[in-house]
Amino acid sequence: MVSIGIMNTQINLRMPQKLLSSVKSYSDEHGYGSVQDFIKETVREKLFDEPEISKEELALVKKLAEVTEKKKLYGTEKQLFEKLRRR
Repeated sequence: MVSIGIMNTQINLRMPQKLLSSVKSYSDEHGYGSVQDFIKETVREKLFDEPEISKEELALVKKLAEVTEKKKLYGTEKQLFEKLRRR
């Protein structure tokens, strides 16, 4: 694979075999193309704290907000999102 205009730097990472086995299993179970993809996404989430969310996931969150507001589980939609942000 060749990147045009973007230079990527390769790094080497050592980890205990047991941890690597767990990472491989998690990556496979959650649909990551490779261990490297999983690690890159995990680092992005840690640094930027804004994981990508699909339109379908966003629709589910909005539905959750509507239902919780209707049933008065967390008050308003705004209160629910504030509570979710604190976690």
